[in-house]
Amino acid sequence: MNDYFPENLRLLCSYYKSIADVCRRLNVNRPQFNRYLSGATFPSNSTLRKICNFFGVEEHEIVLPHSQFRRLIQVRPVSQAEDYTSTPEQDYFDRLNGVGQAGIDKYVGHYFEYYLSMAYPGKVLRTLVSIERRDGKTYYQRTERLNPRRTGKPFHGVYKGIVQFLSDRIFLCDYETLTNSEMTQTVLFPTFKNRIDRLTGLRLGVSGSGERMPCCTRVLYEFIGKDMKRNKVFPLLGLYDFDDHRIDQDIRDAIINNIAEGEWHFRGRF
Repeated sequence: MNDYFPENLRLLCSYYKSIADVCRRLNVNRPQFNRYLSGATFPSNSTLRKICNFFGVEEHEIVLPHSQFRRLIQVRPVSQAEDYTSTPEQDYFDRLNGVGQAGIDKYVGHYFEYYLSMAYPGKVLRTLVSIERRDGKTYYQRTERLNPRRTGKPFHGVYKGIVQFLSDRIFLCDYETLTNSEMTQTVLFPTFKNRIDRLTGLRLGVSGSGERMPCCTRVLYEFIGKDMKRNKVFPLLGLYDFDDHRIDQDIRDAIINNIAEGEWHFRGRF
């Protein structure tokens, strides 16, 4: 049970003409929905996901303290969902998703992601990427933990996105969940070994600094495993000096952003 969920849910419903309208669009039982609004019961994981998808919020956001959630909604209006009807564009992406899921199961799990930070030049950023299969699709979450001054409470940035495996390349596209002001794209080389160790490729995004400069950087994913212990993994996330001994030399060699003489494009390093 979460103390903030009922009030946050009532706020979301206030953007619609009535509770009955929300229940009809969600296709949920009105008495049951009333119990969510009153705080008598908390929805199951699948129902919570359905509610969040409908309103266009994340599961971790809808249980935030109400004052924080209200500020979030003020800068990101609630989606006014319409009754779903298929379109040619939706049909195309559904077919693309069907093609892009074959062979991707082996990559499900947790990874350390390494790349040269766009916001802190010369620093290596180590983040956590978790890939999971759900309802016939593949999703991932990327978690950043930043504390550049080594004082105060670290800042955690959360990105969520989808994964497709197309033409022997792994494509990842995500968005930043707090303000919805940033998207990143990553393309990785797959591995044809039975055991996953490391994946390399390119990452395209924008600098988190005020200039919001588009940048491309080499990236390396280091496989942690199908399961992990958060209390062991999270303290290892953050910014590192490029020559820090805690970053393996072969990782530094893989993510350095140099370009060979005679090359006309910035290329991934296999």
